[in-house]
Amino acid sequence: MVRHPKYFVLGVILTIGFFVVLWVIFSPFFGGKNGLQAADDLFNSISKGSAYYMKDIAEKAKSLKGQEMSLSVKLPSEQLAQNVEKILTSRNFTVTRSKEQIKVSGDVGALLLYAIEDSESMYHNKGEALKALYGIPEKEAMFAWWNFLKGAQKALMEQKQFAQAKVMNDVITKAVEVGYNFYGITAKSIKEKAGIAAFALIFYVIYTLWWGYAIYFLFEGLGLEMKASKKKEV
Repeated sequence: MVRHPKYFVLGVILTIGFFVVLWVIFSPFFGGKNGLQAADDLFNSISKGSAYYMKDIAEKAKSLKGQEMSLSVKLPSEQLAQNVEKILTSRNFTVTRSKEQIKVSGDVGALLLYAIEDSESMYHNKGEALKALYGIPEKEAMFAWWNFLKGAQKALMEQKQFAQAKVMNDVITKAVEVGYNFYGITAKSIKEKAGIAAFALIFYVIYTLWWGYAIYFLFEGLGLEMKASKKKEV
């Protein structure tokens, strides 16, 4: 079976070493977490550190202060509509709800600034402030904001309020989604974690090549080769 013992032994050593390292990666040796979880936390914290646009978006929202809106938004569920009603009434907006349907009127700029304020609290891991203000869990509050603003943006587009809809979309993508997705994560700058980030990326490349060479030497040792099929002449 083994035609080239030297290559086969090298392939076996590389394979065993690969799975030993794999076992280490999946073991809780990294602060109580496995290697994949630790790497995920690392790159999430770096991503969070480079995803802060709240102040820029707030300036755009301020430009809409004083502009009135009157919107009707249908939420995906009655529970979501109830949460939206709690949020908007807590912020002194005029709200009428009928099951999943919400009608709201007020200052569109102020509305967006409140959404940014809550997103900022979530970004800085201060979700308890939302829970205390609205009486609902913080992530549920942000999910309600997201659903309402998506519906409100659509309603603004239908009213041909394109400038307001554009700013609202920025608030959704660069404030609400950022606050929700990165809640509970500590932000880190790439400069602060440059060494470990570079190591993780280099290790990934080397580890991928490691497995490729392990397979290559095993097959070489067994004398297995891949050859292009001969072209059949007609």
